[in-house]
Amino acid sequence: MLILSKTAGVFSRSPKRNVYGFLRSFSVCPGTLFPHKLVLGIETSCDDTAAAVVDEAGHVLGEAMHSQTEVHLKTGGIVPPVAQQLHRENIQRIVEETLSASSISLCDLSAIATTIKPGLALSLGVGLSFSLQLVNQFKKPFIPIHHMEAHALTIRLTNKVEFPFLVLLISGGHCLLALVRGVSDFLLLGKSLDIAPGDMLDKVARRLSLIKHPECSTMSGGKAIEHLAKQGNRFHFTINPPMQNAKNCDFSFTGLQHVTDKLIKHKEKEEGVEQGQILSSAADIAAAVQHTTACHLAKRTHRAILFCKQKKLLPPTNAVLVVSGGVASNLYIRRALEIVANETQCTLLCPPPRLCTDNGIMIAWNGIERLRAGLGILHDVEGIRYEPKCPLGVDISKEVAEAAIKVPQLKIQFDL
Repeated sequence: MLILSKTAGVFSRSPKRNVYGFLRSFSVCPGTLFPHKLVLGIETSCDDTAAAVVDEAGHVLGEAMHSQTEVHLKTGGIVPPVAQQLHRENIQRIVEETLSASSISLCDLSAIATTIKPGLALSLGVGLSFSLQLVNQFKKPFIPIHHMEAHALTIRLTNKVEFPFLVLLISGGHCLLALVRGVSDFLLLGKSLDIAPGDMLDKVARRLSLIKHPECSTMSGGKAIEHLAKQGNRFHFTINPPMQNAKNCDFSFTGLQHVTDKLIKHKEKEEGVEQGQILSSAADIAAAVQHTTACHLAKRTHRAILFCKQKKLLPPTNAVLVVSGGVASNLYIRRALEIVANETQCTLLCPPPRLCTDNGIMIAWNGIERLRAGLGILHDVEGIRYEPKCPLGVDISKEVAEAAIKVPQLKIQFDL
């Protein structure tokens, strides 16, 4: 739990600037008047410090981001206290750069929107504390943002998408299928029962020691798998998709990771390679894992579409499937989902790759959406807390399982 009286502690450790000096520098407001809505979005849910200013027409007036990827690559994964400290060191600069790029004063803002759930507790606390300082100083409305809601609604910034639509959110920390009926109206159809697909791909990349591969040394695990898979034969190894007999929309990736670990161990012994060295078959393993992941995601999404159409939750034709989150930038997985969309007469839409990963723009846009709808706008922030774990919407996954919809076999075969 975040204690509000401790919020100033976030800034006391910043080595370069004093937050109170930063606030004073914006204390005199210029006379510029902005008749339309402007929202500052702040995102620190995991390992990226990001901010953006977006207006109600969807124009991005300014943005800035500090990525921690390089630091966490060296440690083999995100270390929460390290992520927290890097957020502390960079959040003030990122907000300053965003406001400068947008030529907007804090006084001109309609509201400040910040991710408060779900995510890493230590990271969420930094963004919330910084935001509350700004909110209290400038007497601005505060809009707490659900990270996954923001991902789901990003498509409405880039495309004219009306409610309802189906969304598949896939990232390093999340995996879920939901029907989006409104700005804060979600029906959860299924979710990962263990780890997220991005987390699984990262772990496989670490087990394959891809950071030592000359072509992959600067890439995240998921990116390294996608890159190497292009050089491999996905049919050289047979890895069965998880949960093939479960007629629901839930996901599982832990078993897939364990099967791959055993495969890698077997190939190391066969090739006479020590753990930590690159296997000659690494590209084939990467291709097989990526293909199996794509098939698993495609089948569960196919069932979700059929369920929604059966229950008349989506229109029978021209329904929209949105795929967002960091893993949505994987073009192989996207192509598999495109096959499903074509089979079910859906339109597949994905935000641009830079908006699929965590960013300040999606948080600011979610703030605009909530301002328009008059939802969740706080004028009193007393008692506001961050929530590391938080569900999205109303869970109807049991109803989906009870429907036991059989999914037709699709050939997920293509070349990129």
